[in-house]
Amino acid sequence: MERAGLKLKQRREKLQLTYRDVEKASQEVAGRHGNDEFAIALSRLADIENKGTVPTIYRLYSLCAIYRLDFHETLGWYGIPIELLASESLHIPLNETHALQFSANSHVPIPQPVDAEIDLNRTTFLSQVIRRWGKSGLNFLNGLDLRQYRYGLIGLEDWSMYPVLQPGSLVLIDESRRRIASGGWTNELERPIYFVEHREGYRCGWCTMIKGSLVIQPHPSSQAAPEIFAAGDVDIIGQVAGVAMLLEPKHRPPVRSAAAPSRSPGQ
Repeated sequence: MERAGLKLKQRREKLQLTYRDVEKASQEVAGRHGNDEFAIALSRLADIENKGTVPTIYRLYSLCAIYRLDFHETLGWYGIPIELLASESLHIPLNETHALQFSANSHVPIPQPVDAEIDLNRTTFLSQVIRRWGKSGLNFLNGLDLRQYRYGLIGLEDWSMYPVLQPGSLVLIDESRRRIASGGWTNELERPIYFVEHREGYRCGWCTMIKGSLVIQPHPSSQAAPEIFAAGDVDIIGQVAGVAMLLEPKHRPPVRSAAAPSRSPGQ
């Protein structure tokens, strides 16, 4: 942390700012936000520069504003690789399907193996990924500007669209296509899949609007029952536009003797 403090000190000296100048400027930042946490006392600034004391996020914000520094880059000085935050999240597996949000500077990871990342801003050699994922992985990169889309991760215990979508699949969501289509496909692979948010979480599946209710239809092979929601209780995030998934899951779907009862509107 001493290295980060030294960089801050060098930046302050380059701008010919005294400790008193920084203290005064930080107090002005604190005043504008109505929060004394943004203020930096003389003794605290000296500790940050000379003793490796780690500033709070409020004080680091003030220092970046005063020194004209990029906040994300400065976090990196303290060993926080903010550009890998999206990738880091995929090292923590979740059983429930959920939405993801990547910034333009994020590394977009292909799930499993978690160390295979695609940096949208750099040329990337994809042969290793293709060998592991097969042709389905290429569908995810089908000429799209990935930074204009949202992302969702199919939960590790979500078999509702198996085998079209494997648990753990990373899906690309087109937010501009939120209207539920009523036709226009000839087989299950052409039928639009939607990513939906409701009170208890997220669902991903085929959708149908019936008399003010949204029916989320799972794949028949999953043996899951359709779910029915009142239209006002769900939010259609968008249509799935691409997918990256392993061709062979690590475990098989559970065997079920009977389908669970469907959800009634408003429940």
